[in-house]
Amino acid sequence: MDNRPIEIQTGDNPDASVIVLHGLGASGDDFVPVCEQLELEPIGAVRYVLPHAPRRPVTINNGFVMPAWYDIAALGGGSEDEAGLRASQALVEALIAREQERGVPAHRIVLAGFSQGCALTLMTGLRHRERLAGLVGLSGYLPLVDRTAAERAPANQATQIFLAHGRFDPMIPLPRAIASREALTALGYTVQWRDYPMEHSVCLPEIADLQQFLLHVLKR
Repeated sequence: MDNRPIEIQTGDNPDASVIVLHGLGASGDDFVPVCEQLELEPIGAVRYVLPHAPRRPVTINNGFVMPAWYDIAALGGGSEDEAGLRASQALVEALIAREQERGVPAHRIVLAGFSQGCALTLMTGLRHRERLAGLVGLSGYLPLVDRTAAERAPANQATQIFLAHGRFDPMIPLPRAIASREALTALGYTVQWRDYPMEHSVCLPEIADLQQFLLHVLKR
């Protein structure tokens, strides 16, 4: 099976990249339609990189093997799979390094993710040692909260963060997302927050707000 990331380029020689991390049990294909709806022409050519999570047993699904960035023992919190999170963090760091090797500087790279991908985006982005353009967390939460202050990198203290969530999300309830937002603001991060009348999904108004965020953080 070819596990290379899906890539979409909006033009030749892109000088900005958006790395999009999918949710539990999904694949990079899930966010192709979202990327195709974004209109970012004012910032020039963009490369979207949509990787596929490794397959692993997932406890909440009775140990069924599926694409997952890390294991989940229970819905709504509880013990976290720190080893899995850190292994996937290394995978995302490798994707960032690859974009830099292809000529896109760190400050022109956005990390984005949905659900598990949101958690991994926040974990990796706050610890990355070069300034990134922005972080996007959709329908997710901040993992390893108690480690964030000690492990975060000063380079991304001023990096803007876009967080969006469904008010009726049964998988990651809204209060958990709000707690993550408050933890980030308490650490001094600039967070743009949006919530929508939806469940654990993505909606058109959210895509429009995301587009405006990307146009802002990637503007020349």
